[in-house]
Amino acid sequence: MKKVMFVCKRNSCRSQMAEGFARTLGNGKIEVTSSGLEASRVHPGAIAAMDEIGIDIRSQTSDPLEQFHPQEYDAVISLCGCGVNLPESWVTRPIFADWELEDPDGKPAETFRRVRDEIKAKVETLIAEIAA
Repeated sequence: MKKVMFVCKRNSCRSQMAEGFARTLGNGKIEVTSSGLEASRVHPGAIAAMDEIGIDIRSQTSDPLEQFHPQEYDAVISLCGCGVNLPESWVTRPIFADWELEDPDGKPAETFRRVRDEIKAKVETLIAEIAA
């Protein structure tokens, strides 16, 4: 089974939503982790946006990328344009993408919902590509 790392600046919003979608939609197809260039918290707005569609991400944790080993992952997805700040060992994994999605932190619930829906579409495509 392929292992996917979703990474963002603070592992608070976008990467947490991506992890939630990948765990749900990719259950039994991929393994998934998320992390950040720094750790913070799982954002209440991300929790609320995912709750609206029946995915509970409350038990997920915000973890720093440095706790993980790139060689253990097949795919690395940056959600914030932070790919340029990642160590080379992460961006040279077999699959690397930088989705560059808007940071919903500090913005209204509608922004969380829009970004959530953008993440869902991208995660669905990613699962279809790598789980085949």
